[in-house]
Amino acid sequence: MTNKENSLKDAPLTLTSDNYYGSESAWKYLSVSQYKDFMKCEAAALAKLKGDWKPTSDPTALLVGNYVHSFFESQEAHEKFKEENKDSMFSKRKPYGLLKAFKVAEDMIERIKDEKMFKLLWRGEPEHIVTGDLYGVEWKGRIDLLNVEKGYFVDLKTTAQLDKRFWSNKYGTYVSFVEDYGYVLQIAVYEKLLELEFGKPFKGYIYAVTKQDPPDIAGIDIEAHKREFELEQLERSIEHVVNIKNGIDKPSNCGTCEYCRGNKELNGFISTDQLLER
Repeated sequence: MTNKENSLKDAPLTLTSDNYYGSESAWKYLSVSQYKDFMKCEAAALAKLKGDWKPTSDPTALLVGNYVHSFFESQEAHEKFKEENKDSMFSKRKPYGLLKAFKVAEDMIERIKDEKMFKLLWRGEPEHIVTGDLYGVEWKGRIDLLNVEKGYFVDLKTTAQLDKRFWSNKYGTYVSFVEDYGYVLQIAVYEKLLELEFGKPFKGYIYAVTKQDPPDIAGIDIEAHKREFELEQLERSIEHVVNIKNGIDKPSNCGTCEYCRGNKELNGFISTDQLLER
C-alpha cells in the first residue's frame, strides 16, 4: 500500500453527504457495496478502490435509481441531482426531451409517493449516515429513511421486476433480486450498526418499486435466518477482505469479470471442457 493510501486509512474522518462516496472514506471505511465488490472479484475491487480501473458498464440504471432516491430525500437534493446529471438525462437527438429511462423513473415516483403503505413508512430522517465497528472493522452506511423513535428503517429499491429469479451458488438455488443484489446483507449490517449507534434494536425493511409499465410495488420483510446466514458468511470472510485492502493478502482474479477480461494474460492452453468450468 502506498503512503497516500496508508494516510487515508489512518486519518480521522467524519462522514457527510459531500465526502461519503469519496476515495478517503472508501479507504477508511468498509461498506456493503465495497464488500460485495470484493466478493465478486478481489482484483477488480482493489483496482477500483485504488482508482486504477473504473467499470465501463452503462450507468443509466444507477442514475435512474438515484433519480428516484433523490426525490424522496428532499426537493433540494432532487433538483441538484437533475442539474448535475442533465447531460445524461436528456436526448441529444430529435425528439429532444427526457430520455425514456427517466420518464419511467418519474412514473415510479408517481406510483409510490401517495401510496398508503409508503406514506406510513416514510416518516423519519432521510439519508442517515451511520458508522461503527463491526467484526473489528470500521463500517459506513447510508440509510434511505430512519425512524429512530419507532426503531425501524426503510431502504428504497428500484428493480426490473419483483419475481425475476437468479441462480445463486451461495444459496444453491434460485433466489429473488433481494438475495442476488446483496440486499439481505445490507439490511443486516445496517441493523447492527444502528443498534451500536442508538443502543437499541432496529428493524429494516425494503420498499421496492419496479421499472415496469405500470410499476409494481412491494414492502419486503427479510427472513431472520437469511440475515443471520449473511452475517455468518461476512464474519468468516471479513479478515481476508481487510487484509487485501491493507496490502497483506494478494487479491485473486475471478477470471471472467470486465476487469479480468481486460487484463488477462495467457500462459497456456485450456480444453473445451474447461471453457464451461469458469
